[in-house]
Amino acid sequence: MHDIKQAFLIAGQNFCGWKRSLRIWMTFALEFVLCLMLSDQILSQSIRYETPLQIFEPFIWTYGDATSVMLSSLLLILLFADMPFVNQATPYWLIRTKRSVWLAGQIIYVVLTTIIYNVILVVLLSIIASPFSFIGNVWSKTAAMLGYGGGENITVPVSIKTMEISTPYSCALAVFGLMLCYSLLVAVLMLFFNIAFGNMTGVLSAFALNLYGILLNPGVFRKIFHFSGNLEYRAHVLCGWLSPLNHATFPMHNFGYDYLPKLWSSIGIFLLLIMILIFLSGRKLRTYNFSFIQMNE
Repeated sequence: MHDIKQAFLIAGQNFCGWKRSLRIWMTFALEFVLCLMLSDQILSQSIRYETPLQIFEPFIWTYGDATSVMLSSLLLILLFADMPFVNQATPYWLIRTKRSVWLAGQIIYVVLTTIIYNVILVVLLSIIASPFSFIGNVWSKTAAMLGYGGGENITVPVSIKTMEISTPYSCALAVFGLMLCYSLLVAVLMLFFNIAFGNMTGVLSAFALNLYGILLNPGVFRKIFHFSGNLEYRAHVLCGWLSPLNHATFPMHNFGYDYLPKLWSSIGIFLLLIMILIFLSGRKLRTYNFSFIQMNE
């Protein structure tokens, strides 16, 4: 119990630094700007045709696309660029507790911060849509129009399949869970690389993971290799299983009639990868050389 208390105290100390960190506030300001940009098309359609939205639809449709998930996760690089959060209080904690407890505190902070980041994302999109939305658990006419082709310049990834097999509240919960798992994977990957290979390697690893996810896309394979028919379907399924970014995208899942991963499979894979990276981070922290800058009073 004493170690658990210390781990939460270390995490709390990291949160105390938010009020003095311009980088933290800049991240949340950029998150607001990102929400405005990504939700613009669906809100414009709602206003244009005077048809209301279900309040969670901007979140569901915006993050039903791999590119939007990637853009959101990139802001985590700014949020967690200085991992493993070595500061003036770190020597104090390392003397009075174990390295494993100190690392547990950093992981608790990363998990809570990632949850806060994603909750704010949902809240912001809901607030932006609130003047044009309703709270009932049914899909809107706007979503139906977009799903059946709302216009030539509309790129909102509204999925008819999604509307057929789920309701807005259950779908929003699933999308949130997938995004949260992917965000946590990006965060702990950065933590591991920063501990194992030094600062800035975590940033590069996060970029590499997102680039891998974008390149391993069925559309990219179709354009490069001109797949069609059965080969196109096999490439689609293969990309769905091999790309973490596709695992974080709700429409890229099996809902009973194909071989794409099921929701529980994707979440299980994410949790397994996260636990492996946390374990490896703990092993590497044993030989991690802390460096502290002398501060002149």
